[in-house]
Amino acid sequence: MTTHVSVLGLGMMGSALATALLKAGHHVTVWNRSPARTGPLVAQGALPAGTPAEAAAASPLVVVCLLTDDTVHEVFDTLGDVTGKTLVNLTNGTPAQARELAARAADHGAHYLDGGIMAVPQMIAGPHAYVFYSGDEQAYETHRATLAAFGGTKWTGTDPGRAALYDLALLTGMYGMVVGVLQAFALVRTEHISAEEFSELLVPWVTAMLASAPEMGRAIDTGQHLTDVSSLAVNQAAFPNFTATFRDQGVSPELFVPFQALLDRAIAEGHAADGLSRLADLLTVER
Repeated sequence: MTTHVSVLGLGMMGSALATALLKAGHHVTVWNRSPARTGPLVAQGALPAGTPAEAAAASPLVVVCLLTDDTVHEVFDTLGDVTGKTLVNLTNGTPAQARELAARAADHGAHYLDGGIMAVPQMIAGPHAYVFYSGDEQAYETHRATLAAFGGTKWTGTDPGRAALYDLALLTGMYGMVVGVLQAFALVRTEHISAEEFSELLVPWVTAMLASAPEMGRAIDTGQHLTDVSSLAVNQAAFPNFTATFRDQGVSPELFVPFQALLDRAIAEGHAADGLSRLADLLTVER
């Protein structure tokens, strides 16, 4: 079904979202703080808007994809009458920020959806792209077919902050992996080993280790952390070899030193026989 959609923010991701909507056959109005960015999309059939309010007025569905939460607030303040409209915020943010924006939207009579895009701009509309959504469930169901232009749609619940939580949790896993990969590359380069060639060993190794994630998750959910695989005591005893080797090879250990401290705390608190899953409990700060 063809509909009218406005896209506010035309960075790399916003432009990719607008392009996907156009290719899906929707009527698209676009706005960007730097008007020159609208040119390529106008050439594809989009209508340019001079202000955020003009863009919002053009469509019942308004997609916002900006750089920061502060910028989103600035733009929201200039939208004018948004009564009955659905505002979809796809700007990377926190759960608390999403809840605050949802409350502001409700105060202005608008429906609010927060989203977490699990793709880079080049993946948008492709088979592996998907977006988490949370907030107003009726608005989600109403516009789900239109939002599917970006990729898969995954509903996470009526708490507006839930999509951001899923987004940041997955990105946390990604950044943790990247940190380890970069540290490994820095280490092998000290002996003039090609990082690209080493990746042929690293990728299958990391992939195999990720296969233990469901079992670790089950241990965290049940609180059953005892293990006969690799206890915290074994890991604590082995870990100084990493930081010592980094220093010996001229590689900074700064990314790994905090993990040693966490292992030491786990042992001090009596968890020597537990598996690594126990560390999730130590990382959790009571609110």
